[in-house]
Amino acid sequence: MTTPLSTPAEAPAPATEALMTVTGLTKHFPVTRGVVFRHRVGLVRSVDDVSFEVTRGETLGIVGESGCGKTTTARMLTRLLEPTDGQIMFEGRDITHLHSRAMRPLRREIQMIFQDPYSSLNPRHTVGAIVGAPFRLQRVKTEKGTKRSVQELLELVGLNPEHYNRYPHEFSGGQRQRIGIARTLALRPKLIVADEPVSALDVSIQAQVINLLGDLQAELGLTYVIIAHDLSVVRHVANRVAVMYLGNLVELADRSDLYERPRHPYTVALLSAVPIPEPAQRTAEGQRERRERVRLTGDVPSPLNPPPACRFHTRCWKAQEVCRTVPPPLEELAPGHHVACHFPENTTPAA
Repeated sequence: MTTPLSTPAEAPAPATEALMTVTGLTKHFPVTRGVVFRHRVGLVRSVDDVSFEVTRGETLGIVGESGCGKTTTARMLTRLLEPTDGQIMFEGRDITHLHSRAMRPLRREIQMIFQDPYSSLNPRHTVGAIVGAPFRLQRVKTEKGTKRSVQELLELVGLNPEHYNRYPHEFSGGQRQRIGIARTLALRPKLIVADEPVSALDVSIQAQVINLLGDLQAELGLTYVIIAHDLSVVRHVANRVAVMYLGNLVELADRSDLYERPRHPYTVALLSAVPIPEPAQRTAEGQRERRERVRLTGDVPSPLNPPPACRFHTRCWKAQEVCRTVPPPLEELAPGHHVACHFPENTTPAA
């Protein structure tokens, strides 16, 4: 039986204090050629000039199709990747280029949930060793001892404390992801970056893990940055949603505003592809109303040679000459609603 998702209205209201501020975040990967004398022949522009902030206690969702730079952004936020340019401020401290020794204490504050629960757990270690690793690596002494603390963490994420001596191959995919979540919670971090935490799970298990993340946030006061490509999932967990396309941030808004009145053409196209239970619904006048499906033409351009100015103009039905020559700035068109587009959608006042 599938566990129902929590309604969007149940998402906790975030505070107004910024926990992390990202400004102009950029990551380029060099492309080299040659065996002995390797020389650079190009750059993969994975993330380009991305700026946003994460307020304490909120859930920020970052969405977009595969290859848009979501996971690269997540790994830079946790400093698993070194940014090429830009700035990452965490609680007022610049952590953009901290070396590993200076970053080590901050690992207690910033943790990550990985996408694949099968490859993120060491098959040679028991659950107790995996979940207890943060205590050992950070040399943290617990009042009740490591074993008891690990068992409490397992119980917190819905697993049996007696599973302490079992190995990862003895668990299902959903249970493995819960083990990964327990490991993430060991040091009580302030910010958790979840890289598509449910995409590798069966649909019947996804709702259970999503509800678990919501319950943990309410109980422990966590702050999430959730990377996803499933807009229907993000709608149930995020307070704000950022939309990325080909390394650029194209729209950032509150959840309800973005889903009800998307302004960037790319966001409009993404939302039109989300399946709904009843495609034909009745309006107040009793007429049948159907969602218009927006079909984008062409393929996503290569990040090796992205289009100039607006990177979406090669697939956009509203593109004009200015879109090919002038990069659109990320502007606030409505309170809290930022859009990078010369000709945004839904600009007329709502009825």
